[in-house]
Amino acid sequence: MAEVVNLRQARKQKARAAKEQAADQNRALHGRSKAEKQRDRQVAESAKTFLDGHRRDKDRP
Repeated sequence: MAEVVNLRQARKQKARAAKEQAADQNRALHGRSKAEKQRDRQVAESAKTFLDGHRRDKDRP
């Protein structure tokens, strides 16, 4: 015998799961300390400087 599923409840459960997944992504992205954000900015800047220093055409961006 097949199990009876309430579609309204299933839809709400799916929406809750999607919201929770979005919340996890936002926590990972925005839930960092000031020092972590600053470190990431410094790493990105040093990588950019390194790549710019090794360009063949210095005048091209």
